Amino acid sequence: MTEDEAGRLDDQRFAQWLAAEAGVALTALRDRQGFADPKALKDAGDRASHELMTAALARLRPADAVLSEEEADARRAWADGERAPRHEADRVWIIDPLDGTREFSEEGRDDWAVHVALWQRSAAPDGALVAGAVGMPARTTVDGTPLVLGTTCPPPKPSDGPIRIAVSRSRPPAFVGELVEMLGATAVPMGSAGVKVCAVVTGEVDAYVHAGGQYEWDSAAPVAVALGAGMHASRIDGSPLRYNRADPRLPDLLVCRPELADQLLDAIARTGVEMPASTVTDTHGQAFG
Repeated sequence: MTEDEAGRLDDQRFAQWLAAEAGVALTALRDRQGFADPKALKDAGDRASHELMTAALARLRPADAVLSEEEADARRAWADGERAPRHEADRVWIIDPLDGTREFSEEGRDDWAVHVALWQRSAAPDGALVAGAVGMPARTTVDGTPLVLGTTCPPPKPSDGPIRIAVSRSRPPAFVGELVEMLGATAVPMGSAGVKVCAVVTGEVDAYVHAGGQYEWDSAAPVAVALGAGMHASRIDGSPLRYNRADPRLPDLLVCRPELADQLLDAIARTGVEMPASTVTDTHGQAFG
């Protein structure tokens, strides 16, 4: 597909195209640079994917704003009276050019991803995610194509046995161990927030619970994909996930099969874990679903 053809795609197919294009570039970079210097590879991957994605958005969606992890002020919590361009825009692309840099820099690991989501103010009273794609370039479909999940994934088949909960392979929140024990669940370590959420969508696990600190770009695209597949997605107290806020921190997340939501939310509450706070409490956006 040419870039001109990609520019004429609807937003959902465009998100999937952009995630795929970034994935191709990252795979080529990984093959070319090798793994001898992990930090250099991480930095190069973040930079290359960010530049590719933001340049494509500037050319093909020039009227839209962008929130990318790799922007200079991406983590800034905007105070009252201060406004970033994205706060005035109707449409904001929320992207994570490389989710799971640790895994990207380790030879043989495939649990890293590219996130592309579109938030639209006019789509709902408080805005909504209207498109999303998670590219997992090191994983392929049956025909060998790099895997990209969009918002039309079918729900997974029910599973028997203990609840399987995706957890961080390097720094799982302490309360998740208590939650696993309380539920008689099985912990499944893996990298990349996007890969963990997509594992719920594909049926590899039943839930992903996190409260160790994240930002909007860590969850926007995966949440759009999960909601499109009929999964439950919320903060760990059951409140909605809101996007394009003055403070981009969105530190906690529950994504799970819908029939498990009440059980998991009750169990999370019984662990006594405190809801992570944000410094700014505005209402610039809310996820769909």
